[in-house]
Amino acid sequence: MKQLLRSTTAYRAMAQGDFRSALVLFPDGKYLRDLLKECAKRFFGAEDGSRVAALIDGENFSDCLFFPEAGGKLNVEDCERIVEESLLAPVEGTKKLFVLDAFGAASALVQNKLLKILEEPPAGVSFLLGAESEFPVLPTVLSRTVKIMVPPFSEEEIERALARKYPGEDVARAAGASGGIFSVGESLLADGGEEFSLARRFLFLENPELFCRELGERKEKREFFAALKSLLRDAMMQAAGQTEYVRSESPVWPLGAAIASLELVGEAEKQIQFNANFASCLYALALGIKEEKEKWQR
Repeated sequence: MKQLLRSTTAYRAMAQGDFRSALVLFPDGKYLRDLLKECAKRFFGAEDGSRVAALIDGENFSDCLFFPEAGGKLNVEDCERIVEESLLAPVEGTKKLFVLDAFGAASALVQNKLLKILEEPPAGVSFLLGAESEFPVLPTVLSRTVKIMVPPFSEEEIERALARKYPGEDVARAAGASGGIFSVGESLLADGGEEFSLARRFLFLENPELFCRELGERKEKREFFAALKSLLRDAMMQAAGQTEYVRSESPVWPLGAAIASLELVGEAEKQIQFNANFASCLYALALGIKEEKEKWQR
């Protein structure tokens, strides 16, 4: 995973180490903090195996402060401490770095409290913010930071990284369905490809309401949709006669139904992003897919 993170634009950008406030946009929330740590090590020139690198990995380096605590959410008390700590001189060198993880989850109140310090940090102080996307970040924060976009990885990069971490596993299908997000590929490998099994069942529902209610309790929404789109893409390629692009056994569907169903899944994903109820959204999706399939089979 480290090799993958170090191939990013964000990691390369840290070599200069001369920014005041930078915002790293990385779509893989599970590994966002890990990327920020790699960036911090690059910022300080900490080599692998060095004391500073080990301290940054453990979030214990005196000149590199992480907020909030891992798994937490930035709050007003954190903001007050950040401002206070920023006024103190670096302990070991000439620069100090504040790493603010999951910044997109911070409230508007919290983001506003940091505006002044982000725009005019004290001499020698830099801020490295991380978020999955820029949409939850206030425009006033965006205007005060250097934005560093990290696009999704290629399918080949994900496949190689999965193969390194999970030798002996059949990683091609998971990589192809991951959408360039490593943690999604990992989840698709879990439990013998359970998400693919659930997605296949979903496409042939006899009792959609009950099954959708069960699926609605799952947290792995992104992974389920990824598996569903993968199966529908394979069905589309199969129907189009392009079997060389089919990664796994696919359902036999009319081409038009597969294309329309993929569009329906995309719309469902958008609804979930805007906090639609997952079970209700899945039920509507199941009915829509069934309707499309019946229409194209007439």
